[in-house]
Amino acid sequence: MRVLIVEDEIRLAATLQDLLELNGYTADVCHDGEAGLDNAMTAIYDVVILDVMLPKLDGFTVLRRLRASGSATPVLMLTARSEVADRVEGLDCGADYYLTKPFEPKELLACIRALTRRQPELRNTDLLEYGDLKLEKSSFALSCGERSVRLSRKEFDMMELLMLNREIVLTKENLLLKIWGYESDAEDNNVEVYISFLRKKLDHLHSRVRIKTIRMVGYCLETGAA
Repeated sequence: MRVLIVEDEIRLAATLQDLLELNGYTADVCHDGEAGLDNAMTAIYDVVILDVMLPKLDGFTVLRRLRASGSATPVLMLTARSEVADRVEGLDCGADYYLTKPFEPKELLACIRALTRRQPELRNTDLLEYGDLKLEKSSFALSCGERSVRLSRKEFDMMELLMLNREIVLTKENLLLKIWGYESDAEDNNVEVYISFLRKKLDHLHSRVRIKTIRMVGYCLETGAA
């Protein structure tokens, strides 16, 4: 799961990034509102943590523009401003939750879990199933019947995306952004390499599930007959 942190306090942003990554999230950081809006508009993030007092564009403006674009990405506003009027403005702009600094790390993590539970496909985040496959987040294990293999982090992230979206075609661009991030130098070939890795593991597991290539578009999962 990928989280965008938009926070101009560099030390706090780094602390948040470390906290999230220690708890299994992938986290990217922006330090001003313009960059935050540009990144949030890519639609590759599952949650956005958004400060109010930001250079270039304040958090309220970022949120209004994000919602005006049609984005429904959950947004957690994080700010030192505790006045009721500010909280009301944030919620009216489209925030899903409003957390006031200073905060407890456990509270922040609980807020993120609550926001992602609102997305039905993510309610059971520890175990995903498709066809005869099971994918366990806690162990990065992909299994079929009695057979099981351990995936690398990139393999897991790609398999998780494919299983969450099931028969929906995911473009190479979407996979690159979701897995490697907005500022990565990774190219289409990186996606192809990891798709190849996953196909070999599916063969090893004797799974009926296959990764189907949609020429000039991307990939999706399909399951064949026994």
